[in-house]
Amino acid sequence: MNDMADRSRDWLAQAEQDLQAAASLAQAGHHEWACFVCQQAAEKAVKAVHLARQVVDHARSQVP
Repeated sequence: MNDMADRSRDWLAQAEQDLQAAASLAQAGHHEWACFVCQQAAEKAVKAVHLARQVVDHARSQVP
């Protein structure tokens, strides 16, 4: 695994932290911010997958 794949773990960890933050926001009644943070978490998780699979041009690729 190269450095880019190793960074995938960092992106996934950040996505998981974002989901925890979103849960706290939702519990506090800040639903619009919880949704925003969830969307950000999803993007970070997708980036983690692309890095782990070494997808170079993720904007035009399809993850199998």
